[in-house]
Amino acid sequence: MVSKISEGVEVSVEIFYQSDYSKPLNQEFMFAYRVTIENHNNFSIKLLRRHWFIFDSNGEHKEVEGEGVIGIQPVLQPNENYQYVSGCNLKTEMGKMHGTYLMENQNNKERFYVKIPSFDMIVPFKNN
Repeated sequence: MVSKISEGVEVSVEIFYQSDYSKPLNQEFMFAYRVTIENHNNFSIKLLRRHWFIFDSNGEHKEVEGEGVIGIQPVLQPNENYQYVSGCNLKTEMGKMHGTYLMENQNNKERFYVKIPSFDMIVPFKNN
């Protein structure tokens, strides 16, 4: 698991290789990731948008941007956390992701960015 705190918000990511959904012979490697977002501020925040940078070890990279996460724009009270699971498919056995969340302070409506820490996606047999 990797974690990072920025702007009073902690983002932690756990990564899981999905062998049942992967097809190595077709160059399809599926990973799931569980993100936990914890609000350490003394005000409520709303997650408005996500922006992901995805790097495959074959040199390809993608950007994914959109509203909320998994179709939701969660509001987190102080000391509250929100968790969701999503996925990413790669064409190789290794890759990397990082990004940002656009948040809104619910008291004064000011917007700010929270960093999503960089994390590696590696098929388990590549680590041996």
